[in-house]
Amino acid sequence: MTTISERAEAPGSNAAHGRRNRIARNLGPRNRTMRKRTRNWSTLGRVLLLLIATVLVLGPVLWTLSTSLRPPAESFQLPPSFLPLEPDFTSYQQVFKQLNIMLLVLNSALVTGLIAVGQMATAALAGYAFANLRFRGRQALFSIVLATMMVPAQVTIVPIFMLIRGMGLSDTLLALILPAIPTAFGTFLMRQYFLGLPADLGEAAAIDGASPWRTFRSVYAPLAMPGLAIVGILAFNYHWNEFFRPLILTISEQNFTLPLGLVSLQGNLGTGSISVVLAGVVLSMIPALVVFLFGQRALQAGLTAGSGK
Repeated sequence: MTTISERAEAPGSNAAHGRRNRIARNLGPRNRTMRKRTRNWSTLGRVLLLLIATVLVLGPVLWTLSTSLRPPAESFQLPPSFLPLEPDFTSYQQVFKQLNIMLLVLNSALVTGLIAVGQMATAALAGYAFANLRFRGRQALFSIVLATMMVPAQVTIVPIFMLIRGMGLSDTLLALILPAIPTAFGTFLMRQYFLGLPADLGEAAAIDGASPWRTFRSVYAPLAMPGLAIVGILAFNYHWNEFFRPLILTISEQNFTLPLGLVSLQGNLGTGSISVVLAGVVLSMIPALVVFLFGQRALQAGLTAGSGK
């Protein structure tokens, strides 16, 4: 027979429950403190990683801006002074004196703007076709389009140059625009975007008698605007800074884009002022920065579309 004290210590007794409750109350604050310390260390680690990434990304940009505001004699001063105590804007004046900056900006804006609009149109049409239309060889053709992303521009520049010369477009802005309008990445991006849209919308439009073109234009294209914004902004930023193709396909100075014009600031055998060169670089970054700031909301909406589904 069990005694009264043994029954009180039994696992299901009230005394055992009370002891477990007291132990839980004593350990509860300690566990919460340990979890709080773990969260604090985790947050601190993420903040440090973000600070390191910020320095690595913004450090060269801030150094470029700082050096462009110094006299040329202080460009390579040791130890370097990161912030100029007396900003000097003469380097920016020299940029406008040595370059026809307005013509270069106009050429770059015309080329990059038309390329961005062209890529948005072709990417939307091709992406919709690969996503919603059924035709023979669709997957094989899409695989070929994706394979072109693996081919570097240096490999295709000679055939492109021969085609441009055969069309009589050598040394023109069209030589820069036309070959860049088809985009494999934009086609892939828009295909994935269209696949994420409800298929019931297209079926309802087909039941109402809408053609595939009418369905694309009236139903899917308005919904794909965030994805098109991504294609346009990325295309503008990439081709605004493009140097290789304009160097090969243009000869006359009146057809130069802004990156080609900035090279002349280096002078013969690199004897130009580093402050003047970096001042030109700062000026060239302003249009791309403005486009990014105005398109930032659309870019975020396109990147996060479907994340809440």
